[in-house]
Amino acid sequence: MKTHIKTYTVSALLLLAFALPSSAQVRKRTATKTVTTRTVTKSTPNRVSSRKVVYKTPKKKVVSVRTVPNRTIIKHKGQNYYYSNSNYYTYSRGRYIAIAPKLGFRIKTLPTNYKRIRFNNHIYFNVGGTFYSQNNSEYEVVEPEIGTLVYELPDGYEKVDIDGQTYYEFATILYEKVQIDGTRAYEVVGIIDME
Repeated sequence: MKTHIKTYTVSALLLLAFALPSSAQVRKRTATKTVTTRTVTKSTPNRVSSRKVVYKTPKKKVVSVRTVPNRTIIKHKGQNYYYSNSNYYTYSRGRYIAIAPKLGFRIKTLPTNYKRIRFNNHIYFNVGGTFYSQNNSEYEVVEPEIGTLVYELPDGYEKVDIDGQTYYEFATILYEKVQIDGTRAYEVVGIIDME
């Protein structure tokens, strides 16, 4: 009787082994999917000739006023310019015309609405899109370094097209929209050389 039980048990185990699928004997097919990615390297402009820049708005509105209150006169390369309330002006035909500040303009005190920006061990002071660097006891208008970030564009910026790419321009500084930790920012990517 013991032999019959052994025979039935072994037969049942063998039958069970063949009836149930084993993972060692089942082969899963895996399809290998090849993904080809193409990296498009966008060239950043750095210094760009003004001849390559196409403005999206053909004519910029010229802002002029009859008087400039509490103005400070800035002499730059033999010409008088006027500074008041964070704005620069030139005088023409009885009116003061708002202009973008020229490199090298100096003021003694910064307006209260400046933003301090640190980039590559340099400290800039940004007032309405104008970058200043402290020079002794004065603040001088300078070009920011490529890669400097700001989190809002100044009033009066313009959209421009350079070699099929859209940028934002203010006072010859080119910006590109970027994401920094999920926040929209604008990176300085170039300077327009006026020709």
